[in-house]
Amino acid sequence: MLNWLKALLAVLAVRRPKPAPPAATPIATPIRPAPTPPRTVSKIAIAAGSAIAIAVAFVAPFEGYSGKVYRDEVGVKTICYGQTAADGADFSKIYTKAECEEMLGRDLKKYQAELRPCVPKEQPPHREAALISFAYNLGPHALCGPVGRYINAGNITAGCNAMLAYNHAGGRVLPGLTRRRQAERAMCLRND
Repeated sequence: MLNWLKALLAVLAVRRPKPAPPAATPIATPIRPAPTPPRTVSKIAIAAGSAIAIAVAFVAPFEGYSGKVYRDEVGVKTICYGQTAADGADFSKIYTKAECEEMLGRDLKKYQAELRPCVPKEQPPHREAALISFAYNLGPHALCGPVGRYINAGNITAGCNAMLAYNHAGGRVLPGLTRRRQAERAMCLRND
């Protein structure tokens, strides 16, 4: 699924050439409708059907790919796109990128299901994807705190803003977590 989104991103990243300046002498040309702007990845992901498609495209770059085991910023054994022993990762194996993408999609579906005790009502796709990313990074229990309480009370802005407080690991603020929380907050505030 991630390969499909990457290919789509590559196609969408191609820039249209600038229109040529008008000719010095007027030439009768047929009137063409203005080109439609390219659809955004988020709208395509929504059309594809779910917050999971949005979450996979969002989480993968933040986690980064590694087919071999490594230790994260705080020393947790990790592989693929942030999978840990809690996700059932086999650290004795070297994974291909395709295997890691499949594992990420499967794990994000699991985390989506684990949102329901803390945020029982389904949210718009982008907000749901932000909550999935948040839970995947911190564990689903983190949603039962201020983030989930505010969202359940209907105070979406306060719930999304509460994500920003979760940018610490190992007792210190991590710039990568700060960027991720800011991106999750922005996506959480979207209504589409």
